[in-house]
Amino acid sequence: MHINNLEFFTYINSLNQDSIINLDKKVQIIFRNYKQEFANQELKKFVNFCKKQNRKIYLSNNFEKAKNLGFDGVYIPSFNKLLKNYKLGTRKNFTTLGSAHNIRELIIKKKQNINTVFISPLFKNKNKKNYLGVIKFSLIAKNSKNKIIALGGINHKNKNMLSLLNINGYAAISYLNK
Repeated sequence: MHINNLEFFTYINSLNQDSIINLDKKVQIIFRNYKQEFANQELKKFVNFCKKQNRKIYLSNNFEKAKNLGFDGVYIPSFNKLLKNYKLGTRKNFTTLGSAHNIRELIIKKKQNINTVFISPLFKNKNKKNYLGVIKFSLIAKNSKNKIIALGGINHKNKNMLSLLNINGYAAISYLNK
């Protein structure tokens, strides 16, 4: 699939509206901050800002807040191994995202009723010594009927290699830092 037809996600860790206002409207945002607690009112204000911008916004690892505060969905990271149905009691268009690094974690995401799985790390990056590479990534992805998002080490130099993969999109953690 051509790179321009893929879904694109990025992660943010603050509610700073200025950091996302100039992003392409197709960029979907995952709000992920495990070090700081945010008041519901702050989160709701940010969700409303994103909705006005016609931008999809997901909350990481807090299903109840994501469901109750109007987020488009929830992102369940690979370290969350709780076997819970993350679609239970949600509205029809509530999306569940999750990450996996191997087939065992992919099976957990299936049991969690995750719609879209981020498989990582695809490429080598400065934070991870181990990475999957195109072949291992494809073997893991082949075991899933979910939508697949490539994550990890994606940059301007290797971005075109994504067209070799059977994926629905890609994500970049440090995208806003460039």
